[in-house]
Amino acid sequence: MEFSIKQSSPEKQQSDCVVIGVYEAGKLSAAAQLLDKTAAHHLSDLIKRGDMKGKLGTTLMLHHVPHIVAERVLMVGLGKTDEFSSKQFLDVLRTSLGALQKTVCKNAALYLTDLPAKGRDEPWKIMQTVLIAAESGYRCDQLKSKPADAPTLHKILLGGASKPNSAAQAALDQATAIARGMKLTKDLGNLPGNICTPTYLAEQAQALAKAHKLKATILEEKDMQKLGMNSLLSVTHGSRQPAKLITLEYHGGDKKQKPIVLVGKGITFDSGGISLKPGADMDEMKYDMCGAASVLGTMQAIAEMGLKLNVVGVIPSCENMPDGAASKPGDIVKSMSGQTIEILNTDAEGRLILCDALTYAARFEPDTVVDIATLTGACVIALGHVASGLFSNEDKLAKELLDAGDYAYDRAWHLPLWDDYQQQLDSNFADMQNIGGRAGGSITAACFLSRFTKDYRWAHLDIAGTAWKSGKEKGATGRPVPLLTQYLINRAQSVK
Repeated sequence: MEFSIKQSSPEKQQSDCVVIGVYEAGKLSAAAQLLDKTAAHHLSDLIKRGDMKGKLGTTLMLHHVPHIVAERVLMVGLGKTDEFSSKQFLDVLRTSLGALQKTVCKNAALYLTDLPAKGRDEPWKIMQTVLIAAESGYRCDQLKSKPADAPTLHKILLGGASKPNSAAQAALDQATAIARGMKLTKDLGNLPGNICTPTYLAEQAQALAKAHKLKATILEEKDMQKLGMNSLLSVTHGSRQPAKLITLEYHGGDKKQKPIVLVGKGITFDSGGISLKPGADMDEMKYDMCGAASVLGTMQAIAEMGLKLNVVGVIPSCENMPDGAASKPGDIVKSMSGQTIEILNTDAEGRLILCDALTYAARFEPDTVVDIATLTGACVIALGHVASGLFSNEDKLAKELLDAGDYAYDRAWHLPLWDDYQQQLDSNFADMQNIGGRAGGSITAACFLSRFTKDYRWAHLDIAGTAWKSGKEKGATGRPVPLLTQYLINRAQSVK
């Protein structure tokens, strides 16, 4: 999908469809007023007759509006004027673009970014418009024998009363890169485990490196054995797919600048191992590599943006399968850090691969490390599917990520990482056990990871509730690519 932005007036804009807003009680947006005046109050007459009441989430498609250049006009309800905030703005975008995707329109001009949304600037509205437009046109049916017809809408103009400034154009360019990164993340997440294996992920990383001049390094199991990554390798014992440790290096900043390292959990299928999961909904465990996919999507986005920053992506990837060689509850392994782990539940495998990857991340002498993982069902119970769980060993870093997530509308919630929870990981036989019981499960998982991150500032994002949707809308969401990219954009701006 192509996007552009320019100063224009809706009544003069040549387009398959012009989109304008109407508040409740018949109040027209500024753009709608201009169009209505040229159309001899055609819109006002429709409102008076009750055809459009301006209720949030409603639309009315008009054809051949008098004296209007565009072929169609889509009126979209904005709800009550005094209640129009960022959430209502996003709802209006989804409603508008959802309606457009059901038409034969090949292009459309949206006059929505001028709408005043409390606490949100024009760049934010531009960015969200691009991301939601891309989301509305996303399809993942390439594996069907008869894919659905591709969406016809492929060009969107963001019109406004003012001439776009550099900040608006930058927001458009950044959002376009983020949207493409999210598409890569969703594409990888939606692929089945028999296609998206650790080897496949490694190949995608190498292709990404080639396309964007990144440095890719793939470590094989023999390399990991030499490094002492016995915790990571314990997870892959039951699989016929070889594990991979994937690194991507983006050098956009000064050579002396310490990198930000993103570590993404890449379990391409999680059966639970010997601690086998229930069969219902187990197919969704193909999404257990969405942390890895979000790292790849973020690396693509920042490479396209050309951010003046050094960023490294580290992806530990393997399958978790039951087999005669698989790890058993009660087994004890030594991690790369030298700490020993008693495996009480083989379905708590994400932390077992992440702990070695986090130890490995230290060799890049990082400024900051952020790991991203579909780690715990407990986080879904705590936060649902709205916010990602955020943990950090530094409050300043947590706030930086929270602020980035708030701006990107890819929000997270700061959960405690207090020492009081650490004792739940005590083991009689090893330095620690890999589970801490049902109480505070997402917190004790983060506490486990914190034992491997003492040498640098670190944050952990638990995206188990936000990386994908179940049910009728089943599919990967592309989160938290917007949060991560906004954080990196902010960091790049701070080092100028």
